[in-house]
Amino acid sequence: MSLRSSVPYPVEIVFHPAWWFHREGITFDADFFYHPSRRVEVESVMERALWDRWGRFGLGGKDSPPQIGAVHLAAGFLMQEMLGCRVEYLESAPPLVHTGELDAPILPSTDPFHSSAFKRFDSLVENLETHYRKIQGDVNWGGVLNIAMDLRGQDIFTDLYDRPQEVQSFFSGIADAINTFTKKIAARTGTTSISVNRMVRHFGEPVFLHSECSHTMIPESTYNEFLFGFDEAWNRENMPFGIHYCGTDPHRFAASFARLPHLDFLDLGWGGDVAVLRKALPDTFFSIRLSPTELGSMSAAAITATVSRLAEESGNPHLTGFCCVNMDRNVQDETIDTLLESVEMLRSCVPPHPLA
Repeated sequence: MSLRSSVPYPVEIVFHPAWWFHREGITFDADFFYHPSRRVEVESVMERALWDRWGRFGLGGKDSPPQIGAVHLAAGFLMQEMLGCRVEYLESAPPLVHTGELDAPILPSTDPFHSSAFKRFDSLVENLETHYRKIQGDVNWGGVLNIAMDLRGQDIFTDLYDRPQEVQSFFSGIADAINTFTKKIAARTGTTSISVNRMVRHFGEPVFLHSECSHTMIPESTYNEFLFGFDEAWNRENMPFGIHYCGTDPHRFAASFARLPHLDFLDLGWGGDVAVLRKALPDTFFSIRLSPTELGSMSAAAITATVSRLAEESGNPHLTGFCCVNMDRNVQDETIDTLLESVEMLRSCVPPHPLA
């Protein structure tokens, strides 16, 4: 059965740290991510800020259990830090992952779960659970190729041709670390991927969402040879399963994605051909990403027309959602109002779901 949203056309917005810094005075140093009382305090401020502006559309909230990760940001960094990358925590930007210094596509022999990065995170979770009993949320765990790029840099692309066996072992080691990490998180909070895309909050079951941002840099044949197997295995073991593809060309992989046992969720980038993907994936939920840059320069009429066109191309209101991620400090509240009002207008035309 298809993964259907609790409401037709769910919508999520995620702001860039610069927006939070300039609008709410929030800084994104290491304490934001790891200091227990700061974690609770700032998440409360973020929820309230969204509620005060757009609570009428269902965004934000009031009192809720502490979030163990930054579910209001688009930021993948912890897995990379655990595996040896240096991470720089900044005032008004996401954590900056510095490319690792691996001389070959071979993971360090040290256990990432004995790293200072993981211990610091684990201490945060323990503290929150002790003081608040109930915790929620998760941490963006990235994806196999994403992390490989951060560890090895651009050399990973020549490695695919020059050292294919080493690359396959390298990828498998990263996938094993991801498996262990996500299982630890799921055991504590029940979810793994709200920090990858908040859209997954809208379903009765937690979605396992693999980030494939870097796949826009490889041909489909390379995906099929080196990476498809990880998605296929995770699809069988972690249902519902989804793919986050924020590049402009997810339709290039439509045929490969259709070969998965059951791709429940696809987070597809701005510029992706929704009609082509829908033809290949008739039962997959589409989280359609709008460009934060283009959205900010669109007229109200253009926003409404764009949302309507994409909804029509996707077809099913319960298999379609919209998100806009990393909107910066220059986006106007009125632009967000228009986006949310456009979605509300679409919802008003949808008859009640027979299973509701």
